[in-house]
Amino acid sequence: MTFKKTLIEHQRSAEATAWLAEEAREQEERYRKICREMDAIEEQRERWYQEFLARIQVHGFNVDGDLKVKIAAEDIPVRPPGPHKVVY
Repeated sequence: MTFKKTLIEHQRSAEATAWLAEEAREQEERYRKICREMDAIEEQRERWYQEFLARIQVHGFNVDGDLKVKIAAEDIPVRPPGPHKVVY
């Protein structure tokens, strides 16, 4: 048994091809809308990140029940370079 050939040959009707193209167009449109909305809240999102990182250093992070562990500053991840990216 081989898993190298995963493409199953098939025929698509014109109706199915049209539906697939319309669905792809709608998904791309939704993705662009999400990207615009995410870009619009860039400053607020950065504030949320900073508040969260400060909170886990001061108050701690819940690890089990009511047990909290404070995160040391050297354990805080460094933000990767570049803009925030929407992945779908």
